[in-house]
Amino acid sequence: MTVLVVTGTGTGVGKTVATAALAAAAVRAGRSTAVVKPAQTGVAPGEAGDVAEVVRLAGDAVETAELARYPEPLAPATAARRAGMATLPPARVAAAVRELAGRHDLVLVEGAGGLLVRFDEEGTTLADTARLLSAPVVVVANAALGTLNATALTAEALRARGLDCAGVVVGAWPAAPGLDHRCNLEDLPVVAGAPLAGLLPQGAGGMAPEAFRASAAGWLAPSLGGTWDGGPCAQTTGATAAGG
Repeated sequence: MTVLVVTGTGTGVGKTVATAALAAAAVRAGRSTAVVKPAQTGVAPGEAGDVAEVVRLAGDAVETAELARYPEPLAPATAARRAGMATLPPARVAAAVRELAGRHDLVLVEGAGGLLVRFDEEGTTLADTARLLSAPVVVVANAALGTLNATALTAEALRARGLDCAGVVVGAWPAAPGLDHRCNLEDLPVVAGAPLAGLLPQGAGGMAPEAFRASAAGWLAPSLGGTWDGGPCAQTTGATAAGG
């Protein structure tokens, strides 16, 4: 049984697609897998959220749980307050994850936005849930200018809370990387103090699900259940990266 928390350096860096890749690689390796989205924001009742996208890409062998849903695309605490809805304490998230972990080999917990986005009026964050679970954290980052500062701050926040970084995953590696992308790829593990553990091609979320599932392990390092050797992307597409 393993629990991994997936966070990002911000919104729109590819957390959902990275979570789907982690799930797809695990399922392909024969591991029973569950994905938990503690708080889904910006999605109306009945609309498909991030867990539905994970299932679409990784397959319906993945069990999912969405614990709270708020209609406006804001930080969970803000969205809950504006909607007059209850917030989501980390203890409730941890309890749900532990229940799933008793039945699965791998449980992935996908956060909302970045690591320190507020989940409730007390100011608790995804980091508090990771600490309750003693779970390592995968940091999803982009590869363009600005990523080094955001990644360094996220890694510093993890260390300050006694949390382990399981590695940095680039959420959307361009088919024609520029100088900034190539240099950042070398510098990301340095500023994070953690290995570069994955490189997802830009447009991966727009791939046919069957191709996504067949390719996912090749984008992730062995430490995350994949076969990626640290070289260039094994798969590129012309689509725009999907997911947050």
